[in-house]
Amino acid sequence: MGQDYLVIYEEEIEKIEKILNWLIRNSQAKCALLVDKDGHLITRQGFTHSLDTTALAALLAGSFASTKEIARLVGEPEFSVLFHQGKKDHIHICLVGERSILAVIFDDRTTIGLIRLYAKQASEELTTILAPATKEKRDKTAQMAPDFSTSLENKLDDIFSE
Repeated sequence: MGQDYLVIYEEEIEKIEKILNWLIRNSQAKCALLVDKDGHLITRQGFTHSLDTTALAALLAGSFASTKEIARLVGEPEFSVLFHQGKKDHIHICLVGERSILAVIFDDRTTIGLIRLYAKQASEELTTILAPATKEKRDKTAQMAPDFSTSLENKLDDIFSE
């Protein structure tokens, strides 16, 4: 199959949100977002009501896509962590598995070291949740496709033979 799609069910989202809340609480970050590499927001936790999380998710994915090309140009397969420092707010961005991006927004109440430590731990836990979800659901979808196709052909034959 061509593209991998993340299919995440409610019980997985609940586990993901618990991990993001743990990350925010322990690192003293403002918020955390989990985004797929296509730029879709999977979920968010923390103080996000003043953020345009949809636009942010798309920009995070675009940033990682361009950074992947920069990495290739300098001989790296990919950079797995990005950090942007502002005057009062900062953002730590890291890959989660092969299909997701974790973004943690924080201020000077904490340090980049604490953010990196907890983001790494959270990323490992998120990977264990997301990796099977991606592969198993992709495999199930691939198994269903021939049956669906045959059923659809039969229905179309029935409709047009009348």
